[in-house]
Amino acid sequence: MLQNLVAATKALAPMKFIVSSSALSKQLAAVSGVIANNPVVPILENFLFEIDGKQLTVTASDLQTSMTTELAVEAQERVSIAIPARILLETLKNLPEQPVTFSINEGTYGVEISSSNGRYRLAGESAIDFPQLRPVQKGVSVDIEARVLKRAINQAIIATSNDELRPAMNGIYIDFSDSSATFVATDGHRLVRYIRADVGVATQQPLIVPRKTLILLNALLPNESQIVSIAFNDSHVYFKLAHMSMVSRLIDERYPDYEHVIPTHNTNKLTIHRMSFLSSLKRIAIYSNRTTHQIKLSIAGSELQIFAEDFDFSNEANERLTCEYEGDDLEIGFNAKFLVEMLHNLTSEEVEMHFSTPSKASLIFPKEKEENEDIMLLIMPVILK
Repeated sequence: MLQNLVAATKALAPMKFIVSSSALSKQLAAVSGVIANNPVVPILENFLFEIDGKQLTVTASDLQTSMTTELAVEAQERVSIAIPARILLETLKNLPEQPVTFSINEGTYGVEISSSNGRYRLAGESAIDFPQLRPVQKGVSVDIEARVLKRAINQAIIATSNDELRPAMNGIYIDFSDSSATFVATDGHRLVRYIRADVGVATQQPLIVPRKTLILLNALLPNESQIVSIAFNDSHVYFKLAHMSMVSRLIDERYPDYEHVIPTHNTNKLTIHRMSFLSSLKRIAIYSNRTTHQIKLSIAGSELQIFAEDFDFSNEANERLTCEYEGDDLEIGFNAKFLVEMLHNLTSEEVEMHFSTPSKASLIFPKEKEENEDIMLLIMPVILK
């Protein structure tokens, strides 16, 4: 009887809070990327709303990763409820900037949104069933500038793999030392190693952060000196910046011995203008085989020739570029798509390529780089036919 009375009272007196429509829409959009299209647990199609005094905390999750954002609201009570993400996002996105009032019935989980000229009702769910990944306990902590972390992610993420049979390669391997942080990604065909000499923490515990987590995090990171706090243990990593936070499961696999594949004796060295090389590759790649994307580099003296041929359609193309070259004349093949992506991701005016033989990995280095950073890209050749 008493429980029925409490439920009836709640139904008569819904909890209300007021928030800016555009501010809420912006914050929801930032965390909505974590929500899977067809989640295993249906409640994960919702946002978790938690109101405590004058603060609203919104959480989105896919079981592996949870993202949380906080913003100020006008409220007097405490309440938690799960609200359908898609319909709420679409509603707010199409509202002009204005204060909107949320009325939440804790007894029926009904939600009503009132704007200056309309009213919208939707059915929520109990917050009890919403799973949450809690911040890392008893872990290692380190602070990194947002700009530095964003640059590291941007450099490495192009080489991560989507191969479910090799889960260790589905993320970025991060190895901290007392005075540096090494970020590594590889898909078996190419590899990126990015080292920062101005970030470090005393730990012997490397971590592999999933690709999806880093894509979502990267979208939140500003290109400025804001500090990102990172904490991790052997199973989870936690990121905190401003009013946003994220916690993710780590990939629990052994990372490949990437140092073993980096060639150390490269006697042939090519230096070339990056954008000229990149533009030429893009044009030549149009004429390459649509499956293999194979192109051939022929280097002799101060001249680089780039070839592509598609026998199936009788297409072929070649171009000549001037370069600086030290070493023996060389012919070597590459996947044009991979080479273009790697050169496009760099920013230096010139790049240097190191070769040994046509069957061994080649290295790419930017000629200009930021202070305290070291960038190395590795690409495997393809056998010329």
